[in-house]
This record gives sequence, structure tokens and C-alpha cells, in this order.
Amino acid sequence: MVSRDQRRRQLAREKYERQQERRSAAQRKTKRRNVVIASAVAVTLAAGVTAYATTALSGAGQEADRAAPPSPSKAPDPCGKPAKGTPSTKTWKKEPAMSVDTAASYSAKLATTCGTIELKLDAGKAPHTVNSFAFLAGQGYFDHSRCHRLVDQGLYVLQCGDPKGTGQGTPGYTIPDENLKDPRLKGGVYPAGTVAMANRYDGQSDKTRDSGGSQFFLVYQDSKLPPNYTPFGTVTGGMDVLRKIAKAGSTPDPQTGNTAPNATVVIDRATVKKS
Repeated sequence: MVSRDQRRRQLAREKYERQQERRSAAQRKTKRRNVVIASAVAVTLAAGVTAYATTALSGAGQEADRAAPPSPSKAPDPCGKPAKGTPSTKTWKKEPAMSVDTAASYSAKLATTCGTIELKLDAGKAPHTVNSFAFLAGQGYFDHSRCHRLVDQGLYVLQCGDPKGTGQGTPGYTIPDENLKDPRLKGGVYPAGTVAMANRYDGQSDKTRDSGGSQFFLVYQDSKLPPNYTPFGTVTGGMDVLRKIAKAGSTPDPQTGNTAPNATVVIDRATVKKS
């Protein structure tokens, strides 16, 4: 016969297991939701646009991160030390004037602490996005910036492009959504190798569309995602670098809501070339 004390301990153990399962589920849900939306509870955009709350850091998301148990251990950092320099603090009042040649080919190179990542940019299908990306690269905006978010559950992306390293940074202007009907986005899947813009679209109000800035994400494995994020290029070299970063895992940050890569991923220099 089970004693009262044994029964009490059994019930306590079952309750603890249920709590742990709920926390794990909440953490997975938070990591998925936070993938490509710039992190800020309320963000004021340039030119006097009204501040609005994003879904990136809903109260539930913050609580889930705080409740999640700390990672028991981290894999060794596979990346080197960042080059000397400080992240950019530049901002601009409006989108740069269009100077991209939509009939030309553009490529980009991200020299990172983890290795070089090469991109092919699609100026014909996403001219505003490629024009902005090339402008920011030319201004050194991406140089010495940390890739602040890695998602490795459900979605598989590395997010970069914020000199603040928090997910809250913007260049001071926004760009329109483009190429959302790209045939490559079949079945709501962003295929491995896709380069796309993050934005602050909340999934409900059209007022939060056309809110891309400088943050972009690199898809290293096919990811189920609504076609709300401008695809503007493909990874042509460095998928092994992305997989190496992903293998090192990520750690939730309860203050920013990001799941920061354990690897020290810093863009030492970003360049764009017309060919």
C-alpha cells in the first residue's frame, strides 16, 4: 500500500514534470515566433511614424524565456575573434535614392568571424531591398556588427544586420516589401539558401507592412514561414559556415527575447559588387 507521504512525493514529481514540459513547449514557441521580427516591445520608426507593439516580444514570450531553464552547457565556439572596430551608429532620415541597375547582377560578401558567406542579390525582383542593402554595405553599416539571433528549432535561420546587436536597431528608414510572390516560396517554405529581409509586420495590420530596414536573415535549412518577408538573394557560398554556426546552438536572452547564437558571429566587413 502506498503511504500518504509517498503519494505526496509522487504528485509533486508529476507536477514538476508537467511544469518542465510546459516550459520547454513555451520556449520552442517563443523561438519560432521571434525568428524574423525585429525585437522591440514598441518601436518608433523614422519620419514620425507612430510607435506600435510588435509580436516579437509579447508578454507571454518574455515570461517563457524567463521560465526556461538555463542551457546546461555550450558547444565550443567555432569562430574566431572579431576584427578591431566598432559597430556603426549611423542613421538616415529616408530611404537612399535608387541607384541600383535592375538589369545588372550583384553579389555580396560577408566576411565574418566564422568564415566568408557569399550572396547573389536579385536587383530585378527586389530593387528597393538590394539598393538599400548595397547602400548600407557601402556605408560600412554592417561592419563589426554581431549576428544577434539564431533559430534552430522549427525554423532554421541566422539573423544579422543590426549594429546594436539587440534586434532593435534600424537605419532610420524603412523599405517596401517586395517579391513576396516569388515562385521559390512554394507551400509557405523559405528554402535553404534564401536571403530575406526581417520586418515588423505583426501578421494582422497592414499598417505594419513595408517595415523592413537593415536586418536580414539567412536560411540554412528549409523553413516553414508565411511569405511576408522579402526574399532578395541566395547564398552561393558559405552554407558550411552557417551549418557550423547552427551546430554550436543558441541561448535564450530574457532581456531581448532573442535566441543568441553561442558562436561569436560578427560581420567584420560586408561588401557588394556589381558585375
